[in-house]
Amino acid sequence: MSICAIDIDMWPVTNTQPRAPVRFNHLPLGFLSPVILLDSKAQQTELEWISYPPNGWEEISGLDENYTPIRTYQVCQVMEPNQNNWLRTNWIEKGDAQRIFVELKFTLRDCNSLPGVVGTCKETFNLYYQETDSEVGRSLRENQYVKIDTIAADESFTQGDLGERKMKLNTEVRIIGPLSRRGFYLAFQDVGACIALVSVKVYYKKCWSIIENLATFPDTVTGSEFSSLVEVEGMCVSDAEEEADNSPKMHCSAEGEWLVPIGKCICKAGFHQKGDACEPCGRGFYKSSSQDLQCSRCPAHSFNDREGSWRCDCEDGYYRALSDPPSVACTRPPSAPQNLVYNINQTTVSLEWSPPADTGGRNDVSYRVICRRCSWEPEECVPCGPNVGYSPAQSGLVDTYVTIMDLLAHANYTFEVEAVNGVSDLSRTQRLFAAVSIATGQAAPSQVSEVIKEKVQQRSIQLSWQEPHQPNGVITEYEIKYYEKDQKDRIYSTVRSKSTSATVNNLKPSTAYVFQIRAFTEAGYGTYGPRLEITTKEEATAAIVSSEQNPVIIIAVVAVAGTIILVFMVFVCACQLAFLSLTVKFPGTKTYIDPETYEDPNRAVHQFAKELDASCIKIERVIGAGEFGEVCSGRLKLPGKRDVSVAIKTLKVGYTEKQRREFLCEASIMGQFDHPNVVHLEGVVTRGKPVMIVIEYMENGSLDAFLRKHDGQFTVIQLVGMLRGIAAGMRYLSDMGYVHRDLAARNILVNSNLVCKVSDFGLSRVIDDDPEAVYTTTGGKIPVRWTAPEAIQYRKFTSASDVWSYGIVMWEVMSYGERPYWDMSNQDVIKAIEEGYRLPAPMDCPPGLHQLMLDCWQKDRAERPKFDQIVGILDKMIRNPNTLKTPVGTCTRPISPLLDQSTPDFTAFRSVGEWLEAIKMERYRDNFTAAGYSSLESVARMSIEDVMSLGITLVGHQKKIMSSIQTMRAQMLHLHGTGVQV
Repeated sequence: MSICAIDIDMWPVTNTQPRAPVRFNHLPLGFLSPVILLDSKAQQTELEWISYPPNGWEEISGLDENYTPIRTYQVCQVMEPNQNNWLRTNWIEKGDAQRIFVELKFTLRDCNSLPGVVGTCKETFNLYYQETDSEVGRSLRENQYVKIDTIAADESFTQGDLGERKMKLNTEVRIIGPLSRRGFYLAFQDVGACIALVSVKVYYKKCWSIIENLATFPDTVTGSEFSSLVEVEGMCVSDAEEEADNSPKMHCSAEGEWLVPIGKCICKAGFHQKGDACEPCGRGFYKSSSQDLQCSRCPAHSFNDREGSWRCDCEDGYYRALSDPPSVACTRPPSAPQNLVYNINQTTVSLEWSPPADTGGRNDVSYRVICRRCSWEPEECVPCGPNVGYSPAQSGLVDTYVTIMDLLAHANYTFEVEAVNGVSDLSRTQRLFAAVSIATGQAAPSQVSEVIKEKVQQRSIQLSWQEPHQPNGVITEYEIKYYEKDQKDRIYSTVRSKSTSATVNNLKPSTAYVFQIRAFTEAGYGTYGPRLEITTKEEATAAIVSSEQNPVIIIAVVAVAGTIILVFMVFVCACQLAFLSLTVKFPGTKTYIDPETYEDPNRAVHQFAKELDASCIKIERVIGAGEFGEVCSGRLKLPGKRDVSVAIKTLKVGYTEKQRREFLCEASIMGQFDHPNVVHLEGVVTRGKPVMIVIEYMENGSLDAFLRKHDGQFTVIQLVGMLRGIAAGMRYLSDMGYVHRDLAARNILVNSNLVCKVSDFGLSRVIDDDPEAVYTTTGGKIPVRWTAPEAIQYRKFTSASDVWSYGIVMWEVMSYGERPYWDMSNQDVIKAIEEGYRLPAPMDCPPGLHQLMLDCWQKDRAERPKFDQIVGILDKMIRNPNTLKTPVGTCTRPISPLLDQSTPDFTAFRSVGEWLEAIKMERYRDNFTAAGYSSLESVARMSIEDVMSLGITLVGHQKKIMSSIQTMRAQMLHLHGTGVQV
C-alpha cells in the first residue's frame, strides 16, 4: 500500500470527542433533537455525490468507530502540486430553516509523516455552499459557491516505520445563514491534503411544539441570528380562554429553547385544569368563573345533573338573590317576627318584636311595616297614606322596633310587621308576618305651619296664622315663643292668644327675632311649628337727623369712605403682584410636576414619557423580578438610530387598574429628569401587552451588591468618584424641587464605566418651591436605617432628609456594602440616633470623608450641608487627595460615633471580658481567652486576620469588633501618646 493510501476500516478510534461541541441549554421539556436534513452515515447505499475532477475525491465503503458500515469520501493526492479537487453533495431542501448547522467528521494525515511531499502536502480543506431554488444538474462551477470556512484538523494521524497506524477522528461544526432560497448544495475543496470525510450531517434547530400555561405553541423554527428571539402566539387548548388582556406568548431562542412566557390561558367556567388540558366539572360540581382554579361542590340546597356547569340550580322552595354569587347557598324567606307588642300614647304607637325563628339561612334580614286604617266594619281597611310618620323608617329596618306618629285620633289601625331578606321578593309562597290592631285616643294638635307677619315696627311685630291641619279637638289657645336670634333659644319669652293672631311688644329696634307657635287642646300642647325670623325696624337718632341737615358732614363722610376704598384697592393689587412674583417661574427653570396632580394618570405618562412601538423592543432574557412583574434585558432599535441595550420592566399578568397607575407613575417621574447621574427613561409601552417601562441598561446592577462583589478592589479616589456622581444626581433632583425619600445604595445603579446613577422613584414626592417646605405623610413604611430622625418622628421629608440618607450611602460605599448599624434592630437604631450617637468610620475610611458623613447626620436639618456644597467638597478631595486626611467639614458640632448604641471609654475597662460585654459580643469571651488575649493592650494590636483566626465567622460581628478595636486604639493613643501600634 502506498504512503498516501487511506483504509479507514482498519483504523482504531482513539478520540471521537468533538473539538467544539454545540451547546444546548436546558429546555423546559428536556433535550429535543434537531431536524436532520442530511446524514451521510444513515445512508448505506452509494451517496453518488459529484466529484470533479473524477480522479479526485473517491467514494469508499468503510466502518465507523462502532464498526457500522458507512459510505465515505477520501482524497490523498499529496505527491502532485496544485491540487483542486471538488466534491458536491446532492441538493438539500432546507424547509423553513434560516440557520443551518453542518457537522463534519473526518480524518487527516500529518504531512510530516509523509516523506517527499514538502511543498505539495496540505493539512486543511475548504467548505462551500450554493443557494438555489431547485436542483441545477450535475455541473459544478466554482465561482457560484460561497466559502464557509477553511477546515483544519485538531488531531492528525501518522504511520510508523513498522506499519503501526494511529487515527484521530475530528469533528467540526459550522453555521450557514441566513438562507433565503428553497435549498442549497454543500461543496468540499481539497487543495492537496490526505483526508477521509467520514460523515456529513446537516441539520437545523427548532422549538418543538409544547403546551405551556394551557396554550399550545406550534413547532417554531429558530431565527436567523444567534441572539434573535422569535415571538410566537399561543392558542388556547380546548375549553380554555385567554386571560383578560393577556394573550399567551413565548419566545423561541436561537438554540431551540422556549423563553420569556407572557400571558396565559385559563379554563372556562365549568371546566378545571388537569395537566395540560381543561376537563368539565362533574355532576354535583360547578365552576362559576374562569378565574377560579378548581371546581367546587354545589352549595347547600342546590344541585346540578350535568357536566361542565358554571352554577348549581336551587332546590324547590329555595332561591338565590340576583346579587348572590353562585358560591352562596340557596336560601329561603324568613319566618314571621315573634312576640309583637305595642304601646300607644294618644296618636303615637310604638311596636316591638323579636327576630324570626328561621332567618332562611341569610344574614340580611330586615323588617317592613304595613299600616292600614280600618273602619268599624270588619275587613274595610285602606292604606294609611303619606301623612303618617315612621321612626326610624317604614321599611329596611335593622332594629326590632318602630314608632308610628301622626295617626288620626279615635281611629282603628292594623299594623303588619314582616321579616324580609334578599330572596323574599323571589318567593312564590304566602307572606308571613305578625299583626296587631289598635284604636287611637285623643291627640294633641299638629303643628302650626303657616305664619304671616302682618306689621313690623321698631318695638313690636304683629303675626297671624292658620289653624293646624289636624287640630285633634277644640283649640283653646295658642302660645307664641320668641327670642333674639343671637341668643338662640337659651333665653326666650312667650305670649298667649285665644285667636289666630297676636302682637308681640317691648322688642328692641334693629334686632332679629325668631318666632315659633304651637296650639293647645285638652290633650295638651302640640309641637312648635317651624322658625320664622323677623327683624324690627331701625330707630332714627339725632346724629343722623343732624347729618341730613349738614352738607359738610355728608361730604366728609363720603371723602373718608372713598379714601378707605382706595387704600383697600391698592393693598389688593400689591398682594396680587406679590403672589405672581412668588408663583411665576423664570424662563429656562425646570420644575418637577407631581403626576398625582393629574386627574387622568395616562395624560401624565404621555406628557413626560415617550410612547414606544413594541416592535422596536427585543426581549433577550429575564434578569430579575420587580414589584410589578419581570425585569428583562434586551435591545431597543428606533428608526434611524443604532440599537442600544435597555432594561425592560414589565407589568405582571392580572394587574389591577391601581397597580397599572402605580407602575406607570414611576415613568411619569423619570421622564422629567435628564442628568448623567440619574437613570434615563427611554420610553413606555402602554398601548400593547405587556405594559412596559424601558430604561437604560446598567450593566453592573445595584451599587450595594456591586461593592460586596468587589470588596476592597477600588482605590479611595475611585470610591469618592462614585460618591461625587451620586451627589451630582441628587443636586439636580433637589434643584428641581424633588425629594427622593428612599436614597440608599440599593437604589443606585452602576454602568460598565462605574458611573453611578440615582434610580427607584417609588417613594419619591414633590415639595413646594419654598426651600423650608416639607412633604408630610400620614403613614406607610419608611427605611429606618437610611431616614433622618425628623422624617421618622414627624414624617417630614425635605432635601435635608435626603442629605442624611446620602451620608448613610457614603458609609455603605466606604464599607463596601456593609449593612448600616449591622444587626441592631430598628428600634435600637432610632433610640441611638436620638441619644446623639452616629456610625463610626469604616475601616480605612479617610477622616475627611467620615467628617462629611457626620455633617450629613446633624440633628438640626438646617445645619446639614446642601448637595451643592457636598459636590464642591468631593471635587476638592478628588483634585487634592491630601484633603482626605484632614477632617474639614461644613459643621463644627461634635457627634459621638456609634458603637452599638454607645461609645464606651475603653480605658475604664479592667478586662477583655468587660469590653466584650459592653459591645454585646460576650459570646466570644472563650475564643479570646483560648487565644491568649488577656489584656486590652493585646486586643488593641489585633488585625482583621487575628479576629478571623478566633473562629468568628459572621462578617457583621468581625467588622463590629474591628470598629471597636479601632476606637480603642484611638483612645489609648490620645491618653498615653504611644505604646500601641496603630
